[in-house]
Amino acid sequence: MAASSDMQFRVAGLRDQINGHNHRYYVLDDPAIPDAEYDRLFQELQALEAAHPELCSVSSPTQRVGGKPLDAFTPVRHRVPMLSIHTETDTGPGGALAFDAQVRRDLGLSEESAPVEYACELKFDGLAISLRYENGMLVQAATRGDGEMGEDVTQNVRTIQVVPLRLQGAVPEVLEVRGEAYMSRADFERYNARQRVAGRPTLVNPRNGAAGSLRQLDPGLAAKRPLSFFAYGLGEVQGWECPVTQSAVLDALAALGLPVSGERTAVQGAAGLIAFHRAIAEKRDALPFEIDGVVYKVNRLDWQRQLGFRTREPRWAVAHKFPAQEQLTVVEAIEVQVGRTGAITPVARLKPVFVGGVTVTNATLHNADEVARKDVRVGDTVIVRRAGDVIPEVVGVVLDRRPADAQSFVMPESCPVCESQVIRPEGESVARCIGGLYCPAQRKEALRHFASRRAMDIEGLGDKLVDQLVERNLVHNPADLYALDELALAELERMGAKSATKLIEALDRSKTTTLARFLYALGIREVGEATALALERHFGTLDAVMVANVDRLQQTPDVGPVVAAALHAFFQEPHNQDVIARLQRAGVHWPEAAAKFSDKQPLAGKALVLTGTLDALSRDEATDQLRALGAKVAGSVSKKTDYVVAGRDPGSKLDKARELGVKVLDEAGLLALLDNSR
Repeated sequence: MAASSDMQFRVAGLRDQINGHNHRYYVLDDPAIPDAEYDRLFQELQALEAAHPELCSVSSPTQRVGGKPLDAFTPVRHRVPMLSIHTETDTGPGGALAFDAQVRRDLGLSEESAPVEYACELKFDGLAISLRYENGMLVQAATRGDGEMGEDVTQNVRTIQVVPLRLQGAVPEVLEVRGEAYMSRADFERYNARQRVAGRPTLVNPRNGAAGSLRQLDPGLAAKRPLSFFAYGLGEVQGWECPVTQSAVLDALAALGLPVSGERTAVQGAAGLIAFHRAIAEKRDALPFEIDGVVYKVNRLDWQRQLGFRTREPRWAVAHKFPAQEQLTVVEAIEVQVGRTGAITPVARLKPVFVGGVTVTNATLHNADEVARKDVRVGDTVIVRRAGDVIPEVVGVVLDRRPADAQSFVMPESCPVCESQVIRPEGESVARCIGGLYCPAQRKEALRHFASRRAMDIEGLGDKLVDQLVERNLVHNPADLYALDELALAELERMGAKSATKLIEALDRSKTTTLARFLYALGIREVGEATALALERHFGTLDAVMVANVDRLQQTPDVGPVVAAALHAFFQEPHNQDVIARLQRAGVHWPEAAAKFSDKQPLAGKALVLTGTLDALSRDEATDQLRALGAKVAGSVSKKTDYVVAGRDPGSKLDKARELGVKVLDEAGLLALLDNSR
C-alpha cells in the first residue's frame, strides 16, 4: 500500500528534526532534547521506513550505518586536485618569518606595504578526505590518495555523525568540501579500553585510528570506531557565489551545517603568525583532538590565485609544525612500579630520546597483557609517544630491528617495594600488591582512606597533613597514627599546639567505631561500605572474617568470587595482620556480636536511591538507617530499583525513576518507611 501524502510529510518532518538534533548534538555540542526523546523520534522514523520502503532514502539519518562490505575501494579522480601543503619544520618563529617573507616577495610587496592578512587554522592529525555534495546531498566521499586519484569511502564516511548527509540553507549545485577525518582523544581512549578488555588489538594513535577506520571494507566495522570531521577548504564548486577570503569560506561552510573548527582566526603579518603559533602550542594538549602544527593561508582568494603553485604545493599556504610526539628508541630494561592503590605497572626504561618537546627515558606499558599483546621485549626498538603531560607510552615494536637476544617480560610474584604477594584478580588486567596497610608505595592513599569520614572519621587529618606525616617518616601505616604525640604534631607546618590537641582528640574519638567502618577503613580492594556492612552482619566479629576461607566468604550476601578472593588474600598477608593487631592494641574497638544477618530483615532485598536534599536527616544518616534495616542504597537508578527518595532539588535520578516507572518517595514517605520497618 502506497504511503499517503500525510505519511510522506511525517517522514520528511522526522528527518528534518533528527538531522537538526544531530547537528546540535554532534557539531554544536548543544543538545536540545533528552536522549530518550531522540530515540523515540529515530525509532518512529525507522518504523515508517520499514513499513513503506518506497520512502527510504540514502540521505535519511537512519542510513548512516549499513551497506554490504566492499570487495575493494573504487578509484575516484578528483576534479580539482587535492594537493598537499608544504611543511615548515622550523618549529620556532623562523618558520613564520620565512613564509611571510616569501609571500611578500612573490606578491611584489614593498617593505612599506601593509602587512599581509593570513587565515590561521589548525593542522589536524587525521586523514584528508573530500566530500562531494550535489544540490545539497552527500553523493561521494573520497580519500586524498596521490592528489589526483583517491578511493571512494562514501559508505564509511556516512557513519561519521558530524558529517551532514544533507546541507542546510541555500545550497550550491556542486560543492566539494575538503577536510580532515579524525578521532578525538576521548574516543581513542574509550576504543582502546574496550579493545583491551576484550583482548583485541589496540590502535597505535588517533591518526592511524582515523585512517584505519575509513579504509575498513565493512562500514559496520568502521562505525565502531567513532570519527569526527572538520572542513577546511574547497574543491570543485558550481552554482555558488564563493566568498572572497578563506576566513569567509569557513564561515559559509559552517552556515551550511558543516563542522568547522573554532580554533581559527585572521592575523596581520609575520607577528600575527608567530603569536598564533605560540598560543596554539600552549593549548595544544588541552584540545580534545590531536594536532601536529598550525596552517597559515593567505586570506584573500584572489591573491591565492595570483600566487599559484610550485610543483604540487600551493605558494599561498604552509603547515608550521610543532615538535614531534612520536620517536624511535630502544628498550634497555622493563621494570615495574607500584601505584598508590597497589597497581603493578610495567615500565620501559628507554635509551633517552627527545619527543614531544622533552627528553624521555621511561614509558608506561600499562599491564602484563599489554606487554604481551604488543610483544615488547628488552632490546627492542620501539615507537614512543608523548602528548603534553600524558605519561609517555610504547605504542609499537619495530620487529625487523629485534635483536636475537631480546628478553621477554615476566610479572614478579612479590612486590618490589614491600615484598608482599602480588595477585591478579580473575577478570582483571592489572596485577596488585596486597600489602595495602604496609606497602610504602601505597602509604599516603591508605592513610587518606583510613581517615575519611565514612571510614574512621578522623577530623583534621587532611591530605596536606598526611603528606607531611609520611614525608617526615612519622607515620608508616594507620597504626602509627595512634602513637603520635602533640609535641611532634605541633612542629608540623600549619599546625601549632591547638591544632595538634584537636587532632589527638579526634584520634581518640575514632577509636570507638563499628566493625563495618573498620573493615571499610582497611582499604581492601573491592570492599565498599555496603560490602563491609554485609560482612559485619554475616560474621559478627573481625576474627571470623579474617579466618574465613573463600567459600565461606562467598556465603555473605553480595560477596562474589572476586571480592572473596580479595578479602582472603588481604587477611592472609602477615603485614596486614600485624597492622590490624597494632590498631586493636592501640584501643580501636567496636561492639561485637554473633552473626545476625538474615534475609528476614525488614528491608532485605530492597534497593533504594537517594536524590536531592533531605531536611530531617542527612543523606549519610538516611543511608546508614536504610542499610541497618537490610536495604541496599545505590548511586544510580535502574529497573531493579524499588524506591527513589526525592528530597529538595532532586537531580536527573528523579527523571530516570519516572521514565522507568520506579516508585518515588518524598522525605515523609522515607521516614514512614523507616518507622514501619523498625
